[in-house]
Amino acid sequence: MTSAQLLTDAFGRIRETVREAAGGLTPRQLAHRAGGEANSIGWLVWHLTRVQDDHIADAAGTEQVWIRDGWAGRFGLPLDPSDTGYGHTGDEVAAVQVDSADLLTGYHDAVHDRTVEYVGSLTDDDLRRVVDRAWDPPVTLAVRLISVISDDLQHAGQAAFVRGLLRRG
Repeated sequence: MTSAQLLTDAFGRIRETVREAAGGLTPRQLAHRAGGEANSIGWLVWHLTRVQDDHIADAAGTEQVWIRDGWAGRFGLPLDPSDTGYGHTGDEVAAVQVDSADLLTGYHDAVHDRTVEYVGSLTDDDLRRVVDRAWDPPVTLAVRLISVISDDLQHAGQAAFVRGLLRRG
């Protein structure tokens, strides 16, 4: 298996977990916050997808799918289009209201398709490229991609956990 195939598989696992966690839920279920203050499934999936979109676009030198393909307008959130949810307050989490699971998973699918297209073209030499010199040591493309995978899988798992809570009533 090549590095590109390994990355493609990892991002595919995120997609599967997102679909299982959010698929078929109502807007009310997507907005449910366990204990009243936790992150909702809608926010978790939106956030993990926004981070993936942001980081892949930056690495590839392309525009984010969120902006390029009009997803920001379709969601109609009261947030700056560049917002990825990083550092959101409780009120900002609550503001991420999603009209349907199909809208949410549709955006994720679009980002996934762009991600797979990009990572599928990478070579091992590409993965050594430094993408962020603000850190010590500087961050390579490989480290950035693994960071996105790790963060996304954690948030997708959190969304699956909240869905499990919803099933229990």
